Amino acid sequence: MISEIAINGESLTFEQVLAVAYGRPGKPCVVLDERAKVNVNRAAAAVDELLERGEVAYGITTGFGAFKDKIIGREQVEELQRNIVLSHAVGVGDSFDVPTVRAIMLIRANTLARGFSGIRLETLELILECLNRGVHPVIPEKGSLGASGDLAPLAHFACVLIGEGRAEFGVEVMSGAEALSKAGLSPVSLKAKEGLALTNGTTVMTAVGLLETARAIRLADLADIAGCLSLEALNGTVLAFDERIHALRPHPRQIDTARNLRKHLEGSEFVRGFDPANVQDAYTLRCIPQVHGACRDAVAYAEWLLKIELNSVTDNPLIFVSDEENDRHGDAGTKDPLAASSRPRVGASIEVISGGNFHGEPLALAFDYLTIALAELGNISERRIMRLTDESSNAHVLPAFLTENGGLNSGFMIVQYTAAALCTENKVLAHPASVDTIPSSANVEDHVSMGATAALKLRQVAENLANILSIELFCAAQGVDLRKARIGEEKRLGAGTREIYEGIRRRVPFIGRDEYMKGHMDEVLAVVRDFISPVND
Repeated sequence: MISEIAINGESLTFEQVLAVAYGRPGKPCVVLDERAKVNVNRAAAAVDELLERGEVAYGITTGFGAFKDKIIGREQVEELQRNIVLSHAVGVGDSFDVPTVRAIMLIRANTLARGFSGIRLETLELILECLNRGVHPVIPEKGSLGASGDLAPLAHFACVLIGEGRAEFGVEVMSGAEALSKAGLSPVSLKAKEGLALTNGTTVMTAVGLLETARAIRLADLADIAGCLSLEALNGTVLAFDERIHALRPHPRQIDTARNLRKHLEGSEFVRGFDPANVQDAYTLRCIPQVHGACRDAVAYAEWLLKIELNSVTDNPLIFVSDEENDRHGDAGTKDPLAASSRPRVGASIEVISGGNFHGEPLALAFDYLTIALAELGNISERRIMRLTDESSNAHVLPAFLTENGGLNSGFMIVQYTAAALCTENKVLAHPASVDTIPSSANVEDHVSMGATAALKLRQVAENLANILSIELFCAAQGVDLRKARIGEEKRLGAGTREIYEGIRRRVPFIGRDEYMKGHMDEVLAVVRDFISPVND
């Protein structure tokens, strides 16, 4: 178990984010790496020096967005930073859950720890103290366009640091000031550049996308198992998963999926061998490696991209400090930060450069791709549910709607309806958010990513998929028991399907006649949630 995480802006991992998001305050404890402290102090000192020089720098001595040409006097720079936080806190909708908020806080602290944002050490350490002591800002889900990053939700996060907004401490929601006080903390007064540094970047969409990508990895594994249990209930064949077939179309994750299926079905007595009267299965069984493998490609792409984004600097503008002894574009303006002063050298070059690292396009595209993939996993699962419940489609291997006394009993008839309804919802949600853009800030910010929207849609589709797969497992377990009864003898399930079947049966009995189905569905969903939990290793 991870007990402490030292962040530096360069080495944060998926596992660390999950540990903090789903852990208890202070377990693990998050601290700032000593090297990062030097880098942070140097950038903050550079901001002070720019003010002393009276130089014009976006977001430091100017307004924001369309107000970029409005020069702000030195005596007003602190008011400017407080104003951006308060004026940008305009989110709406439900609030993010605590794990998402904790992921947001950690990821934001990590990007600021890189030392290019101009935030003071005092402010950055307050973020970590809030995280470690359990002061969780109340952050509404909606309001971000994904450029300039996640402005509105991050403003709600920043409000708590200055004693404004709302926060959850313990199990109560209260004012930001009260939450800080109860945790033994004091608010900060933002200095130059700090309000902008806190609110500008891709942190929220990254946090949501990371948590959902971690869940998607588990959902893809569960989809393989559900497909295998359905295949066993339907007297399917493993011949289509022969490794020789997939070696001739060597997509890596198609090959991986076929290997998983063979592993899960190893030793199963519910599958058929070669049968000249039934040489191949329907696509929903035969093509699991091709479909699930393609969906795993989307999961792998999102994971790859997020590992980069986790340790990227995504606010604007960025502060570069260099001197004649060091490479101008070195990582933190010095080759050995620990040996250097935390202030820029006399005569050092300080550049404040505006760019677009806050733009969420890479994330938006990845999340849209992953959303489509998860919708497809739901689509093929629902078709297997249909085959389990439709007697004519399964060649009378199983009775209509998985009940032996149909007519008096409806059995699993309407269970399939629910899966179909969720698939339809997923198809609507799978429309890519990234193809949309609405200009903002008087057309200065004239192309936005909608990355946060893509992340939120991904979250809903993942939740729907969890329900669809739980329905498939519910039906497949019923089908296995019906096959046992029809065969008249005990047969062994595959090595990978046996455990989840037994987990279901510990919670849900065989349904011999119509009962209140929702209670049983909830129990199977609980099994699924245990399986897909990102912290169950």
